[in-house]
Amino acid sequence: MFDSINNLLEEHTELTEKMGDPAVHADQAMARKVGRRFAELEKIVKAHKRWQQLGQDLEDTKELAEEDPDFAAEIPGLEASYEEASELLHRLLIPRDPDDARNVILEIKGGEGGEEAALFASDLARMYLRYAENKGWKTEIISATESDLGGYKDVHIGVSSNTNDPAEGVFAHLKFEGGVHRVQRVPVTESQGRIHTSAAGVLVFPEVDEPEEIAINQTDLKIDVYRSSGPGGQHVNTTDSAVRITHLPTGIVVAMQNEKSQIQNREAAMRVLRSRLLAWQQEQLDAEAAETRASQVRTMDRSERIRTYNFPENRIADHRTGYKANNLDRVLEGDLDPVIDSLIEMDEAERLAALGENSKAS
Repeated sequence: MFDSINNLLEEHTELTEKMGDPAVHADQAMARKVGRRFAELEKIVKAHKRWQQLGQDLEDTKELAEEDPDFAAEIPGLEASYEEASELLHRLLIPRDPDDARNVILEIKGGEGGEEAALFASDLARMYLRYAENKGWKTEIISATESDLGGYKDVHIGVSSNTNDPAEGVFAHLKFEGGVHRVQRVPVTESQGRIHTSAAGVLVFPEVDEPEEIAINQTDLKIDVYRSSGPGGQHVNTTDSAVRITHLPTGIVVAMQNEKSQIQNREAAMRVLRSRLLAWQQEQLDAEAAETRASQVRTMDRSERIRTYNFPENRIADHRTGYKANNLDRVLEGDLDPVIDSLIEMDEAERLAALGENSKAS
């Protein structure tokens, strides 16, 4: 049982030595990589020690019970604890997404529904900002294009944390948010009080730790500059400060116009481009991951929804897990833990089942 544990225990020992090496900490990228892996393995090592100790305790108690029946009463409790420890260790040994510990760039776009979709996109942005605040994460609005009524046609939000533990990482929690989010409510523009349905799309990109992590050839970039525009399309700047960068090999396009400086807009665009390229590269390496990530938002059509927000009934429903609750008001204030926890549990169960199938096949 747990045949792979010895290799992980050896790796943990090696990483423990590296954690005390000043040369490792002199290289921020290396220190971050070592720290994240150490945090992941530390949990496994502790769980393994507890599993071993409980196994030994159970064995000793059974031997003592043969001589003294009074010890027999302790056996059921030890057996239950041993099974729990075994299950925990099994779960921890499931291979994690290598991006789980990374920070995230969220991209939220208004879809079908015009102004109402843009207003809903701003509601989603506020929800994620509140959720991040509740988790103790840092956030920043990288760019935003507002609609006439103050909603977001699109917005980029950076979300970061200081944790090295992949299980507590930003991407580990927000990666399931990618997809089409549907809203049912009476829009502010509706004079007859009728309920409308509209949608907004969310894309989740793991952020690159260091610019050097993604090699970008400058000859592969087409850079256009133009004047920034605000709601209604009017120019809000007299200089060509807005920047649009096209990565020619992949066709990925990023545009930024929030800052008054062309240099600042270019830096922000490159930051987003690197994150998109990181996701794109990983998709090429893993066909299954490619299918998953590519399906986050194929279109902004309401039929491809992952979640519905029903305002008249104060109900939220996630269509992947079947989660439903009549606490939409609290969810929009950032109380997303129950929703996201259900998605993490579903993902863990699927990975555990896949691990079991692979074990049988081997």
